[in-house]
Amino acid sequence: MAGKKINPILKSVLELGPVLLFFIMFGRMKDQTYLIGGTEYSGFIVTTAAFVVLICLTTGVLWALTGHLSRMQVLTLVLVVVMGGLSVWLNDERFIKMKPTLLYLIFAAVLGFGLLRGKSYLSAVLDEALPLREEGWLILTRRLTLFFAGLALANELVWRLMSDAAWVNFKTFGLTFALFAFFLSQGKLLETYSEAEPRG
Repeated sequence: MAGKKINPILKSVLELGPVLLFFIMFGRMKDQTYLIGGTEYSGFIVTTAAFVVLICLTTGVLWALTGHLSRMQVLTLVLVVVMGGLSVWLNDERFIKMKPTLLYLIFAAVLGFGLLRGKSYLSAVLDEALPLREEGWLILTRRLTLFFAGLALANELVWRLMSDAAWVNFKTFGLTFALFAFFLSQGKLLETYSEAEPRG
């Protein structure tokens, strides 16, 4: 069921605000250590705790305003709460760093499973936004499956081999830019297989 429409700027603020605030808070708190309940927490962990709370609040507001959450929004929320919660509870930043890896692996696995059945699950999500013929959906889904697997690998390499600051920059800007770049690069496919202008 489609949700109620809200101002697109407000929607973007609710969806992207927690990520940007995570980036800003990390920049200010990354070199600090905080004593809470007799345990020392790095600025990274404190920022993660704030991020978990904030994404719960913004997702709740989004649901209250629209009456609807996409599967991707629900999955993201669950992974942030679980992986972020583990990071805070165990005082171990590795869990939140693995969240993008798990998210993209799940996307790749779901899309890949659909392809094995000869179907594009992507079309069920984006059909209204991208009216494509079935062949086009299958091609786009194959490409996106490989792309998500590549993002998962890239995230693993960055957080394991580089600094916290490098990973935060990669998560905030690198992954977002990569997604935009991917869909921009699919212009020829979208034009070729568009249902708006059937070919031959």
